[in-house]
Amino acid sequence: MKNLFLLTLFCVAFNSIVAQQLKSPNQKLQMEFSLQSDGTPSYSLNYKNKVVIKPSKLGLELKNDSKSLLNNFTIVDSKTTTFDESWKPVWGEVASIRNHYNELAVTLNQKETNRQIIIRFRLFDEGLGFRYEFPLQKNLTYFVIKEERSQFAMNGNHTAFWIPGDYDTQEYDYTTSKLSEIRGLTQKAMTENVSQQSFSPTGVQTALMMKTADGLYINLHEAALINYSCMHLNLDDKNMVFESWLTPDAKGDKGYMQAPCKTPWRTIMVSDDAREILASKMTLNLNDPCKIEDTSWIKPVKYVGVWWEMITGKSSWAYTDEYPTVELGVTDFSKAKPNGKHGANTANVKKYIDFAAANGFDAVLVEGWNEGWEDWFGHSKDYVFDFVTPYPDFDVKGIHEYAKSKGIKMIMHHETSGSTRNYERHMDKAYQFMKDNGYDAVKSGYVGPILPRGENHYNQWIVNHYQYAVEKAADYKIMLNAHEAIRPTGICRTYPNLIGNESARGTEYQAFGGSKPNHVTILPFTRLIGGPMDYTPGIFEMNISKINPENTSHLNSTLANQLALYLTMYSPLQMAADLPENYNRFADAFQFIKDVAVDWSDSKYLEAEPGQYITVARKAKGTNNWFVGNVNGETVRTSTIQFDFLEKGKKYEATIYADAKDAHYKTNPQAYTIRKMKVTSKTALSQFTASGGGYAISIIEIK
Repeated sequence: MKNLFLLTLFCVAFNSIVAQQLKSPNQKLQMEFSLQSDGTPSYSLNYKNKVVIKPSKLGLELKNDSKSLLNNFTIVDSKTTTFDESWKPVWGEVASIRNHYNELAVTLNQKETNRQIIIRFRLFDEGLGFRYEFPLQKNLTYFVIKEERSQFAMNGNHTAFWIPGDYDTQEYDYTTSKLSEIRGLTQKAMTENVSQQSFSPTGVQTALMMKTADGLYINLHEAALINYSCMHLNLDDKNMVFESWLTPDAKGDKGYMQAPCKTPWRTIMVSDDAREILASKMTLNLNDPCKIEDTSWIKPVKYVGVWWEMITGKSSWAYTDEYPTVELGVTDFSKAKPNGKHGANTANVKKYIDFAAANGFDAVLVEGWNEGWEDWFGHSKDYVFDFVTPYPDFDVKGIHEYAKSKGIKMIMHHETSGSTRNYERHMDKAYQFMKDNGYDAVKSGYVGPILPRGENHYNQWIVNHYQYAVEKAADYKIMLNAHEAIRPTGICRTYPNLIGNESARGTEYQAFGGSKPNHVTILPFTRLIGGPMDYTPGIFEMNISKINPENTSHLNSTLANQLALYLTMYSPLQMAADLPENYNRFADAFQFIKDVAVDWSDSKYLEAEPGQYITVARKAKGTNNWFVGNVNGETVRTSTIQFDFLEKGKKYEATIYADAKDAHYKTNPQAYTIRKMKVTSKTALSQFTASGGGYAISIIEIK
């Protein structure tokens, strides 16, 4: 007993010796790293002396290896450093970003195997990032990850804003619940989506937003996801401990590694002010600097397109409803009867080009221009496109010349139908075809199961495909907007030609039955943490049956809310998604979409509460003009803001586009008011916001 007592004392003393602390530059965050008695790495995190992460284990389980990288470690080296720089993004919410952190790099040696790993921690004022690094070494060269065992031990039954841990889609409405309620609600949420591939009844996706009972906001995500599987989180709801759960490949493996290599960063943002979560640039700062030397061709874009017609069912992607004949292996559309609903025809696209030119837009997106849609929709989900063959009614060269004469750029669309290898085989030819015909940007899609069968949208193999597409596009000076791809993790800092992604439930679902009216008050806290979203806002006609009588869907948003999305859903790629005739009906409100910028030199988050409301002010790059947007959830409220972000001593004219007093997202969504007022940096505003509503303000300097 005496020896056991002495051994216990020794273990406690040993732990206290190896425990190492790291503080954020502003001293508000404190992290502690230590080894448990069995040599298991562990860390914890506090914010202003409040527990954020309780002691949590770190490590990786290897496949077919009896000595996984989980325990029996000793510390052989540790280094602390400080880093502080500022860098200028090619596009963004601000003109300059400060990258300031304190770092702790701990080198561990596993005694039995003589293997080494480095766990690197970076502590910013707004949160913590950590990753695993595997140096070049004799006893660890090639290895397969069975599972990563990074833990995030919560200090309570927090309120969470979450979607199920699906391997193949992020296109869910968010559920707001206690952590303890996730198990019971997951199955209900899964039945609302056709994929139903969740790995666990307690699995959720990142970025995961939470709020504690004592007012802390916590966000869990990852940064710099390259050559690795996407991380989901599995919750031990008895102990309130999240653990990383990587997306498997077709064989169930989670990652194939070759040293020297490293994992993505695991990120924990924390603040007692929700606005600081939205304003954080930590995810970008954990990515490598820009690798594109000449970025002059990368430009923010405001566009229109032949898309909402198809989503609502007014028009079709396919040229014909018949299955075309195939002779000598060549599809022959000359014998196919046109269905009369094909949206991407030359005459219709020219109308959109005219509308874009008349209203100051930059580009027009065309979907459904290339052969194969009727095959894919009607016959075989295994159909693959070639990306260079237009339908008979779409004149590629004629459209290019017409758009050029109007000063309008064209945006190409590539639907891969999930056949990633086919897309890679055609990518050079497809990108060169784009350049030959004046297309500088492409929207790619990955609808449907990944081919070959069995792969998931977010495993390592497919993540590498998405990265390959980004880098290949950069070679051709093409901007990329990927839909149904992996959720962003800040890669756009390194490759700013990745100008947008979907990777969440966007506006299209409003035409498929609707989204919750508070959906857009959650997305900036979750999906947008990793990068901008092509949300496709600006819908003015909420009753879809007025566009297509067979579609009875209704948008759960007011018209003023749709205007505000151009500010609250930050993106350098913004679409005016509705039909031109609907903008002509509400020309006074459409003026805001015409005026609002898409690139910013400064941004100020004025109000924020996840699931309830967000208000942001942004300064248009190269001007002294500001724009403000507010989106509101279901509860009617009065938004109160100060204009102290304006330059002192200057006068401005504010045009306020707001909900009318009787506005409501369901019963009266098109009720809005427009008023003008003179403002200065001393002005305060109290503004009514309806259920599912909001407001938008343009603030123009009076010279």
